[in-house]
Amino acid sequence: MGKWTDKVKSIKKEQILILLLCGVLLLVIAIPTEESGKTEQTSEGQPASGQQETSGEDARLARVQQMERRLKSILSKVEGIGKTEVMLTLKSEGKKIVEKDLEQSQGKEENQGGDAATASDQASSSENTVYQRDAQGNELPYVTEELEPEIAGVLVIAQGAKNASVVAEITDAVMALFGVEAHKIKVMKME
Repeated sequence: MGKWTDKVKSIKKEQILILLLCGVLLLVIAIPTEESGKTEQTSEGQPASGQQETSGEDARLARVQQMERRLKSILSKVEGIGKTEVMLTLKSEGKKIVEKDLEQSQGKEENQGGDAATASDQASSSENTVYQRDAQGNELPYVTEELEPEIAGVLVIAQGAKNASVVAEITDAVMALFGVEAHKIKVMKME
């Protein structure tokens, strides 16, 4: 017991403080956080890049599936087409156009040195994105226009595709709805 008390007495105050801080650090690390279900955000309030890509991919997939369901639903209601299955591929994901503030300034500079005088015009412009605050107080770019995704190709499998006039009707409908060229639309007969 005497050895133990001698060792404790020989420890310096700095060493005790370091041990205490290490204990507090281990305690903080071990405590579970409440935000396990929330998305990790960067200091600007934006989702972390890995999660943003995942949610962007999910949103794109959901948009494509919605367009496929709507086309399938519409085509299956047309006489002679019957049951349908539809697949769309995208060329572009669509675009969001944000509001920008444009600042332009012009100036004239004159130099007089010796026998000759020179004058020069200077023009400068700057562009700043306009932001708005959402319900959580995060700043988001102010979107003025959202362009729909551009379709690269369409595959339609239909029961009535054995009839050439039905294939032509399906092709015309897809061309009208999505602005896709005829050679990028494939209509096939369902088993």
